[in-house]
Amino acid sequence: MAFTLPDLPYGHHALEPYIDAWTMEIHHGKHHAGYTKKLNAALEGSDLAGKSIEDILGSLDMNNAALRNNGGGYYNHSLFWSIMGPNAGGKPSGDLADAINTAFGSFDTFKEKFASAAATRFGSGWAWLCVHKGGKVEVCSSPNQDNPLMPDVGCGGTPIMGIDVWEHAYYLNYQNKRGDYVSNFFNVVNWDAVSKRYADGK
Repeated sequence: MAFTLPDLPYGHHALEPYIDAWTMEIHHGKHHAGYTKKLNAALEGSDLAGKSIEDILGSLDMNNAALRNNGGGYYNHSLFWSIMGPNAGGKPSGDLADAINTAFGSFDTFKEKFASAAATRFGSGWAWLCVHKGGKVEVCSSPNQDNPLMPDVGCGGTPIMGIDVWEHAYYLNYQNKRGDYVSNFFNVVNWDAVSKRYADGK
């Protein structure tokens, strides 16, 4: 069964002024759609057809560029849309907040480490908050469309929050000011969605 482009859980304008509607239209309707189409083409006729994207990425041959790039692009963007929303921002609570405080000392220190991972990722890529079995959380980054589900990429846990720092994610609104984009990202993080991913992943 072919993968399909997931619908956005909100309108293109919903994340303004932090992420503009034009960027959302192009990012979702062109970039994510392109990864989806190319992922299906890469899987056609293979013994991986019918498997979940998590299973595909978890046992990926990293030399398979088509699956690595497009499978990663499909998964990463699907996660990205799901952990943002309008009327969001603020801070996490409950078990996730406790895990962040345990790992980083405070929410503010976590934000600094996450923002640094995003801002210092050279070229294109992603920054992640991951959870390990047992509940420990960790921040890392990965190049291009790689993610921590793939072998030997980074955190090694399950991604529960990620930010896209490819230029297509922010350049129309922020130009070369990646740091401003990363800072404003925290205004649209849906911590309820991230907390659910944490509970499922731990």
